[in-house]
Amino acid sequence: MRLRLVVAAVMLLGMLGAGNAFAAQVLISINKSSQKMTVSIDGEKTYVWLVSTGAAGYSTPSGNFRPFRMERDHFSKEWDDAPMPHSIFFTMQGHAIHGSPHTKRLGTRASHGCVRLAPANAAKLFALVQKNGMKNTRVVVKGGFGFDFDLFSSRSSPSSRSKGISAYDYNEYAPRKNKKRRNPLDDLGSIFD
Repeated sequence: MRLRLVVAAVMLLGMLGAGNAFAAQVLISINKSSQKMTVSIDGEKTYVWLVSTGAAGYSTPSGNFRPFRMERDHFSKEWDDAPMPHSIFFTMQGHAIHGSPHTKRLGTRASHGCVRLAPANAAKLFALVQKNGMKNTRVVVKGGFGFDFDLFSSRSSPSSRSKGISAYDYNEYAPRKNKKRRNPLDDLGSIFD
């Protein structure tokens, strides 16, 4: 009898743990040029929604990300307690996909760096990611001009961005530090000796 209870408990735990093994793979693709988000579930395009990414001076970083935190009712600590319902955070700097009451601005670059969605669409996306799990979700951000003018602001400077942040969190077009190059004219001095 005791052995049957143990076996049943192990099987039940195994089934509960396997729940996410059968979860769908969710791909959230954000195109900064078209200001559209495409949501694919197991490779099948399911939703296409208008978004607002970072306005001039406020970068939405390009790259591949995994969401790491979700909050149903978040308020921005950086932007006057602005409501950010159904937030899905994808960078350590605080960039998130979230609902916004500013639906007339969707389809244009209007945010402080987050990806804004219509509230109903944000709720749908939040439920989808919650159901399938953050580990089964990828966020891909691409497009746009590639050169954001806030590269050197304190909010996105390399020194403030590099504290435990993965390479995916950097703007793919950010200037790279070059190794010091030697001057080829230095060798000419030996010709005239």
